[in-house]
Amino acid sequence: MTKERLYEALNYVDATREKRGKMAKRVLSSPELIPLLIEIAQMNDDPVSCKASWILEFTLKSRIQQLLPHIDLFLGGLDKVQLDSSVRPMSKLCESLVLAYYSRKKHPAREALSEGHLEQIATACFDWLIGEHKVAAKAYAMTSLYHLGNQFAWIHPELRLVLEQNYASGSAAYKARARQVLEKLGGRSRQ
Repeated sequence: MTKERLYEALNYVDATREKRGKMAKRVLSSPELIPLLIEIAQMNDDPVSCKASWILEFTLKSRIQQLLPHIDLFLGGLDKVQLDSSVRPMSKLCESLVLAYYSRKKHPAREALSEGHLEQIATACFDWLIGEHKVAAKAYAMTSLYHLGNQFAWIHPELRLVLEQNYASGSAAYKARARQVLEKLGGRSRQ
C-alpha cells in the first residue's frame, strides 16, 4: 500500500475501538506501513495526522518493539506533532518506549535505543509538560521523565521544578500524577 492509499484509508477511521482495531490489524499484517503511518502522523495541522497517531498507538501498544526499526523517523518528527489529539498517543508511545527500556525484563529497546534517542524523548517530554497540552500527554511525559531522570542527572531537578511551579494551577488529574512523581523524587508533595 502506498502512503497515499494509507492516507485515504485513514479517512474512514474514527475514534471507536472497532475501527481503530480493524486498521491496526491491517498495519500489523503489513508492518511496512509503520513508517508511512509515522510520516502521516507527523503531518502537522492535517486532521488525518491524528488518526494516524491513534492507529500507531493502537497498533504498537503491546508491540512497542515494532517501532524500534523506525525509531529515528519517529523521534525525529516528534517536534512536528502539535495537535492535542496527536500529542497524546505520541507521548503514550514515548512512555511505552521508556518503560520497555527500563523494564527489569530484557527488552529489545535496551539494544535499540541510544543515549541520544533517550535525550530526544526527554526533550519532547519536557516540551509536552511545559506546553499547552492536555493532562494525559503531560502525565505520560511525567512518567517518562521520572524514569529517564534515573539515568540523566539533570532531569530530576528540572522535573521537580516544573511540577512544583505548575502544581497550583494544574487540574485534579495533573496534581494527582505530579504528587506521585514528587513523592518518588523524595520531595514533599503539595496537598
